[in-house]
Amino acid sequence: MPTFDVTQHAFTSIIVSVLMKYFGEYANDVFSSSPILCYLNHKTKSANQGSKARGAFANHFALYVIVEDYIQKGFADGKADVPYAKYDGARFSDLFRHQRELPFGSNIQNHSLNSRLNDEFKKFYPTVGKLPIVRDVLAQRYWIQEDLLLITVRKKNGTDETYNIARAIIDIIDTYIDVKLAAFKSFIDICHKIAELVKQDPVQAIDFVVKQLAPNVDARVFEIVSFAVLKAKYGLKSVWIGETKENAEEEFLMLYKTGRTNANDGGIDFVMKPLGRFFQAMRL
Repeated sequence: MPTFDVTQHAFTSIIVSVLMKYFGEYANDVFSSSPILCYLNHKTKSANQGSKARGAFANHFALYVIVEDYIQKGFADGKADVPYAKYDGARFSDLFRHQRELPFGSNIQNHSLNSRLNDEFKKFYPTVGKLPIVRDVLAQRYWIQEDLLLITVRKKNGTDETYNIARAIIDIIDTYIDVKLAAFKSFIDICHKIAELVKQDPVQAIDFVVKQLAPNVDARVFEIVSFAVLKAKYGLKSVWIGETKENAEEEFLMLYKTGRTNANDGGIDFVMKPLGRFFQAMRL
């Protein structure tokens, strides 16, 4: 039975505690024997980080909805009417809709279900030889690779036992979502606090803003504070624009946050009109 490296980070202990609920003293054995659990361990590193950490939920949710379908149809408990190999598969439309119903999932695209989860999993575990999602492209039907849910470990008495990790996977991702929701609430509370401090005590507000630029602060807070600082600096400045001195008109500088950031945004965070100046918010 092969084992896989379990990289330790802040959320790893939470994963272990979840696994202990299901597998008791064999939790760590199940963990290190499962490439899916090790993959989730890698994908939850951002749970307790600030600074540059961002929650990437697409692959988590692709795994979540297809494992949840497996559980709901009775395969995890052996109560299904047919073996999983005979199951006609989950419909893409149902899986995709459910992804978008999950917290932080409203803008998720179809890529994770169709390829990205499998591609990333294969990158981390090329020797496993199996991918988490099996799909019929023409029929638009999807299955979880059941072999990856069945983990066999050697017990202390020398016998082997096979555990189904489907429910543990759901529990781990639910816990990860809860941690991210708590961080998001904290982020909203900080925004409200900044707004109130500006009205009540400008000096204290400045000190509070400076603290939000620390390396361990959530990246979203850092970007908002950076935007506020730059907008305050340039908000009352203007430039004169025209072909000649006589027809030049005064225009005040306007700073805008660029749209939703993604892998192709080129690192551009803010843009200033009418100068066409671009800003990238980054810590030194």
